Amino acid sequence: MSELLFTPTHLGAVQLKNRVVMAPMTRCRAIDTAPGALEAAYYSQRASAGLIITEGTAPDADGLGYARQPGIFTEAQILGWKQVTDAVHAAGGRIALQLMHGGRVAHPLNMVPGARILGPSAVAAPGQQYTDAQGPQDIPVPEAMTEADIEAAIAGFAQAARNAMTAGFDAVELHGANGYLIEQFLNTAANQRTDQWGGSIENRARFALRVAKATVAAIGSDRVGIRLSPYGVFNGSVPDAETDALYSYLAKGLGNLGLAWLHQVDHVSMGAPAVPESMRYALREGFGGPILLSGGYDKARADADLVEGKGQAVAFGRPFIANPNLVEALQDDRELRQPDYSAFYTPGAKGYSDYPPV
Repeated sequence: MSELLFTPTHLGAVQLKNRVVMAPMTRCRAIDTAPGALEAAYYSQRASAGLIITEGTAPDADGLGYARQPGIFTEAQILGWKQVTDAVHAAGGRIALQLMHGGRVAHPLNMVPGARILGPSAVAAPGQQYTDAQGPQDIPVPEAMTEADIEAAIAGFAQAARNAMTAGFDAVELHGANGYLIEQFLNTAANQRTDQWGGSIENRARFALRVAKATVAAIGSDRVGIRLSPYGVFNGSVPDAETDALYSYLAKGLGNLGLAWLHQVDHVSMGAPAVPESMRYALREGFGGPILLSGGYDKARADADLVEGKGQAVAFGRPFIANPNLVEALQDDRELRQPDYSAFYTPGAKGYSDYPPV
């Protein structure tokens, strides 16, 4: 085995000491939407990763969807995240903030006063949303976004990226996957518009490209990545006959913006349809920049895909939860600890920052 996984690389302006990336994972620990000392401990414990990508963080108030989800649109949130970035940097790590607007995947009980549930069209996401106040609740029908709403959301991503730089992050990642707002515009299950934001491939890709362009203008292309999940089925997304053509077109547009990386997600290990090799190739060729691989990887498969040139780095998710020193554990072929699944989304340190190294 080449052990390429443990060699340095870079994603845009961000220098990585190894190619093991901590994937973004929802953890629901931010009381009153602001992170603090608990999150600083959790992320800094995992600073041996070449890059940490945080949990999905709301760029504006309308973007909040989950209980105890953090934001990056208030002074308290920025100061809270500054605690996190300072702790990670002190431990020798690099960290990017994932910007995630939930769009229609939300519930009023998880949002701040005055916030609205918005989506490309007035089509509810399937299923329920957990709330601390009343437990699981049906997801409401969102308001179909007006032109003004769309422009405000785009501006919100750009301002959130500026706020992330103020908070000390090394980069941001736009969450264009998992059925959240950016993917809602891409996917016909959520987007039934007939104006310039829906219908054709070009129109459905417009929101993602506009968000990326605005974010690049705010902080520079070399500090902006994006996460995409072709064939993903989370939160009601549905692949269709134009999926390959849509994502090929989108990858080329994102590549023209010079983004720092494209985070390619394959959720087949979690029950989603497999991403065909032809689609993976189209993303690589169209984007033309660094690819961050993700989706149920182990050490052997990660290193093999790196050697084959399928990506520049590999994101690991759940293994990082119970194995804070995952990089060293993989390098030494140590047996990995299994996480406490019951504590994935609960408040407090249990199942979060209380795992010792393996």
